[in-house]
Amino acid sequence: MAEQGQDNFRDSIGTLKEGGGRNFIYPKKPKGKLYNYRTWLSWVLLTLFFIFPFIKVNNQQFIMFNVLERQFNIFGIPFFTQDFHIFAIGIGLSVVFLILFTVIFGRIFCGWLCPQTIFLEMVFRKVEYLIEGDGHKQKRLAKQPWNKEKILKKGLKYIVFAILSLVISSVMFAYVVGSDKILGYISDGLSAHLRFFITLFAFSAVFYFVFASFREQACIIVCPYGRLQGVLLDNNSINVAYDFVRGEGENGRAKQRKNQDRDQEGYGDCVDCNMCVAVCPTGIDIRNGTQLECINCTACIDACNETMDQVGFERGLIGYKTENDIEKGEPFKFGVRHIFYVGVLTILISILAGLLVFRGEVETVILKSPGNPYTESKGLIINTYNFTVINKSSEDLDDVTFKLLSHDGSIQNTISDLDVAVTEQGKGLLIVTIDKTKLTTFVEPIKIGVYSSEKLIEEVTVKFSGPTSLGR
Repeated sequence: MAEQGQDNFRDSIGTLKEGGGRNFIYPKKPKGKLYNYRTWLSWVLLTLFFIFPFIKVNNQQFIMFNVLERQFNIFGIPFFTQDFHIFAIGIGLSVVFLILFTVIFGRIFCGWLCPQTIFLEMVFRKVEYLIEGDGHKQKRLAKQPWNKEKILKKGLKYIVFAILSLVISSVMFAYVVGSDKILGYISDGLSAHLRFFITLFAFSAVFYFVFASFREQACIIVCPYGRLQGVLLDNNSINVAYDFVRGEGENGRAKQRKNQDRDQEGYGDCVDCNMCVAVCPTGIDIRNGTQLECINCTACIDACNETMDQVGFERGLIGYKTENDIEKGEPFKFGVRHIFYVGVLTILISILAGLLVFRGEVETVILKSPGNPYTESKGLIINTYNFTVINKSSEDLDDVTFKLLSHDGSIQNTISDLDVAVTEQGKGLLIVTIDKTKLTTFVEPIKIGVYSSEKLIEEVTVKFSGPTSLGR
């Protein structure tokens, strides 16, 4: 909570100067228990990010989202556009989970799991600290004229940033295009796939711009999540917060002096060291309360705890707290809103699990050929169908054939020796012939069996058309 008369911070964001220009942030390097936890978690997530596209399960890429060829692999299981309903349920489940997570834990996702934060704070920022030094050294280097030191440090940093951006873009493309294709393109050389490499370099330039220059602006200006928290959070949400009751006291905050009796003078435990501001990657003062720029990175918690240790005060002046806990001493309570979201989440998980369990390994689509309802010859009714056999299993389908199961008749496949490889589709034309006397109505459902090596793998029901005189 801001001191009375000091809430002008709401008039602008911390990354803008009074004249409207960009106020570049040079945060002090964080250190502490929570920062170490974030670092270890980031290493795990980064490792998974870099290895997932190159892991194969049943000869399928572990994770792939090939939008161009409409092929998706999740945990080695191939999905197709026909499985869009599963994706829709999965996306809905993710949204509800994120809402529930935010309602309970605030914006913790941004600080601990968001790719933007992980790449910026745990990769690019660490490189910057290594080459240019801590925040105050970076600021001094930025202000000094272009001399040998500045050229060497800035040049080295930007070269490393460019390499990192290219590597990240290449891995991202491995998720979209496929790791085998990416490795093949690289081995073939630049000239063999010039169009692809131009696209790759363009995306690398975007990553470079975001992580070298745009930085925290992506969280503040572009990402809508910070604005969503305004309607998702309430006084019962656990958030990175400043304990203003303890920190301000009756007369506000003040610097610590030797042999000072702060309780008698009416000062709170905040010694106004501004370390929470110095380490903030978005340049805010957490003591002003919850703000859309806050990504819950916990850097301010570590910095404040270090100061509290130095002055001999209890830790936790800044920490994971609820407004009710700070103002009333009430701990987090699981409310009606949480129960509602958990209920919706449970329903969506159940639906998704059911769809995955009963999802067939083979999907056959048989549709009437357009413009040709039926033909009649010597008492035989003939219908033609276009078919598509989609292999969603982990094994190739050999010698795919079709048989009429519900009626006496014949099926002719225009494609002989049909084989369908894993994740591939087999297409062709079926000609179905049934004796007119075997039909009871002019639009009759018939059942067709799909076989692979004489083994029934699926049954499909389609409509068979005949003369309107049938069934009268």
